Amino acid sequence: MGEATELSFVLNTMFLLFCGALVMLMAAGFAMLEAGMVRSKSVAVILVKNIGLYAIAGLMFFVVGYNLMYKGVPEGGFFGIPSPFSADDTAATAGDFSAGYASAAGWFFQMVFVATAASIVSGALAERIKIWPFMIFCAILCGLIYPLVGSWTWGGGFLSSLGFSDFAGSTIVHSVGGWAALTGAILLGARRGRFDEKGHAQPLHGSSLPLVTLGTFVLWFGWFGFNGGSQLAIASADDAIAVGKIFANTNIAAAAGVATMLLIGYVFDRKVDVTLVLNGALAGLVAITAEPLMPGFAMAALVGAIGALVMLGATKTLEKMQIDDVVGAVPVHLAAGMWGTIAVVLSNPEASLLAQLIGIACVGTFVSCVSLLIWSVMKATVGIRLHWSHEDLGSDMAELGVRAYNLDFGKTSAMSMYETTETPRSIADIQKSMKAAA
Repeated sequence: MGEATELSFVLNTMFLLFCGALVMLMAAGFAMLEAGMVRSKSVAVILVKNIGLYAIAGLMFFVVGYNLMYKGVPEGGFFGIPSPFSADDTAATAGDFSAGYASAAGWFFQMVFVATAASIVSGALAERIKIWPFMIFCAILCGLIYPLVGSWTWGGGFLSSLGFSDFAGSTIVHSVGGWAALTGAILLGARRGRFDEKGHAQPLHGSSLPLVTLGTFVLWFGWFGFNGGSQLAIASADDAIAVGKIFANTNIAAAAGVATMLLIGYVFDRKVDVTLVLNGALAGLVAITAEPLMPGFAMAALVGAIGALVMLGATKTLEKMQIDDVVGAVPVHLAAGMWGTIAVVLSNPEASLLAQLIGIACVGTFVSCVSLLIWSVMKATVGIRLHWSHEDLGSDMAELGVRAYNLDFGKTSAMSMYETTETPRSIADIQKSMKAAA
C-alpha cells in the first residue's frame, strides 16, 4: 500500500462503500433464491425473514457487534469491548489519513457480512420454523456469535496469532452460518413429506426455478464486492492489481463449480439437476472466498470444482441422515467453506494446515454448541416449529394471513402443480383449519 494521502483515503472509502453495496445486494439474492426454493405457500414468510434479518443485523452490529469484534481485542485474545459503534474520523479531518478509509465505511462493509451469515440460516430452516424464534436467533447470531468468531481472526485474537488465514470469510462468515443452520435443522426435524417411511428423500418442488436462478446470479454478482472489497483498498497500483485478480479468481471458481456439476449430471444421470448446478456456482464461490488472491487461475478453477464436489457429497450425506436443508445451505456454505479454508495452503506458502484445521475446529465447536443451546432453550420454552396443521396449510397463511401468489385461478395452473398439498380456497377454510389445529 502506498503513502496515505487524502486522495487515497477518499478512493478507498468509495471502494468500500461500493463493495459493501454489492454485498448488500446479496440480501436480495438470498431472498430470491430462497423464495424460489420453497413452495408457494411459504414464500411471503421467507421474504419477511430476509428483510427482517438484514435489519436486525444492522442494528445488532451497531449496538454491540462491531466493537465486540474489533475494539480493544487483546493480541491473542477472545473478544473486544461490547459497546455501540461510534464513527471517529478525527485524525482524518486533522490531516492524518493513515486509517486508510472512513470509519463508517468500514463499519458498513463489515455489517453486510454478518447479514450474509444470518441469511444462510434462513434458507436451511425454511417452511417449518416460526418467525419470531428465528428473528431472536438472528439477533444473537449477529450481536454475539459472529462478532466473537470475528474477533478471534480479523479482530487480531487467538486464531490470528496462531496463523489462521481466511481472507474473506469461508469459515468466519459462511461456516458460521452453516453450523448455525445445521444445528437448527437437526432440532427442527424435516418438513412433513420430505422423507418417506423408509427414509428415502422425496422431492418437494419449489415455487420458481427462474427465481432461484436469478437469485444465484445476483449472489454471484455481489460476491465480487464480498471478495474484492476484502482487500480493503484500491488506491495504489498494487491494491488495484490485487482487486483485479480477486475478481477474476472469484469468477473462475464459480464457473468451475457450474461446469463440474454439469459434467457430473451428464456422466452419471444423462440429465442435469438445475438446483445442483446453481449450488455448484455458490459452492465454488464459497470455496474461493478463503483465499481469492494468491491462487493462479488454474488453481482457482480447481478450488471451485472441488468445492462443488464437496457440496454434492454433503448434499447426499444430509439426505441419508434425513436432515432437511431446503436450499442446500449447509453443503454450500459449511462443507464448501471448510474445503476452501483448507485449500488456502495450496496457494499461500505462509499458511499452515494445522492452523487452518484448528481454526475450523474452534469455530465449528463454538458456533454449533452455542447455537444448539439457543435452539434447545427456545424449543423448550416458546417452541421453534410450526404446528403440523399450519405447516400443511403453509406458513404464509398461518403466520402472516396473506399469500405471496394469487392461486385462485384453478388447480391446473402451473403454480398449483408445484404444491404437494391443496391450498385452501377461502379465508373461512383457513380459519377453520387453524381453529381445529388449536
